Amino acid sequence: MTPLDIRQLRAATPGCRAGIVHFNHAGASLPSQATLDAIVAQLQREAQDGPMEAGEHGALLVEQARRAAGQLLNAPASSIAFASSGSTAWNLAFQALGPWQPGDRILVGRHEWGGNLASMAMAVQAGARIDVIPCDAAGAVCPAALEAMIDADVKLINLTWLPANGGLINPAQAIGEVARRHAIPYFIDAGQALGQVPVDVQALHCDVLKCAGRKHLRGPRGTALLYVRPAFLQRLNPAQRDVFSAPWTAAGFDLRNDARRFETSEASFALLAGLGNALQEINQLGIEAVWESVSRTSARIREGLRQIPGISLHDVGTLQSGLIAFNLSGWDAFELKQRLGLQRINIGANGVAYTPLDMQARGLNSIARISVSPFNDDRDCELLLGALRALRD
Repeated sequence: MTPLDIRQLRAATPGCRAGIVHFNHAGASLPSQATLDAIVAQLQREAQDGPMEAGEHGALLVEQARRAAGQLLNAPASSIAFASSGSTAWNLAFQALGPWQPGDRILVGRHEWGGNLASMAMAVQAGARIDVIPCDAAGAVCPAALEAMIDADVKLINLTWLPANGGLINPAQAIGEVARRHAIPYFIDAGQALGQVPVDVQALHCDVLKCAGRKHLRGPRGTALLYVRPAFLQRLNPAQRDVFSAPWTAAGFDLRNDARRFETSEASFALLAGLGNALQEINQLGIEAVWESVSRTSARIREGLRQIPGISLHDVGTLQSGLIAFNLSGWDAFELKQRLGLQRINIGANGVAYTPLDMQARGLNSIARISVSPFNDDRDCELLLGALRALRD
C-alpha cells in the first residue's frame, strides 16, 4: 500500500487552497478541482450542443461512473443504480420490498438513521412493527442478540453501519452472516462508510446498500448510489417507473433486469459525471490507503481532545471511524459549530432527529462532530484543537 500524498490532495482541492479547515466530511466533503471540471464540462457541452443532443455523451459518463462504483464495492456494474440522494435511494429499495402485512417485523440497530426510521412509517401503518436489536457492552449492534430475535415474522434487517452521531463501526459483516443463514433481506446504510472504509458487498452479504455522493466520496450534492444484489433484484417491485426503468417492448412495458429499474429518464448527467470522477479518484488512491490515513488523523484528534478540559467524547464501540462526537462544556453544539465557522473551521452538529433511538438512549440532546478526510493535515489538526482550547480558556 502506497501512502497518500497529502500535499498533492490538498493542492488539487480548491477549498484547501482557499484556506478552509474542513472537518465536516460526514455532512459534505470538499470536491476536487477535477470533479468540478467534470461537472462544468458536461454543462458546457449541453449549453453548446443542446441538452438532449449532449445526452449521448452524458450517458457514457454515467456508465463510467457505474463501473467505478462497482469497482469500489466489488460488485458488477449492472447492480448499481444512481439517485438524487441517499434517502431517495434507500426509499426506492424499501418501497419495492413490500407489501407489508400486519405482524411483519423490521429489525434495526439502535443507531438507525432517522430518515430511514421515518420512511419505515409506511410499513408500520400497514401493521408491521420495528424492533431494536440490543447492543453489546461496547455499544455496537450485537449479532448474537440479533440471532435470538429471528422468527418467521422478520421481513427485513436494516443496519446503519457507521452512525451519524459518533465513531462507532457496527459489525456489518457479522450481521450479514446472520441474515444470510436465515435468508432474511439485509439492507445497509453505508452513508458514512463508503469512501472512508473498505466496502466489499460480497463479504457483507447485503442485499441492498446505499450511500450519498456528497460525503466521503467527495462527489456533488444531489447524487447517490444504490447497490442491489443481482439475485435479490427480482424480489423488488419498484413503485416508481417510467420509460427508462421499464422500456416498451412487444409485450408492453418491461422492467429492466438490472439495477437501472430504480432509475428514471430524468437525471443530471453533469452531476453524475462529477460523481464518476470522484469515484475514480477514490479507486486510484486505494481505499485501504484512505482508511489508514483517516484512522491515523482521527486517532491524533481524539487524543488531542482528551487533553482539553471540558471536552466530553461520545464515541462508543471497540472499532472507531473518522467521525468524532463530542461536547465542550459551556457550549451548545450548534453554537460551537457556528463559532468555529467564523474562523473558517468547519465541523458538524447533530440533534436528536438524525439518530433518535441512540440519542435518547444515551440522554444526548445534541453533539458536535468532527469528521476526517485524507487531505486533513497536521496544520488542520492544530488549528482545530487550538481553537477549541481557546474557547475553553
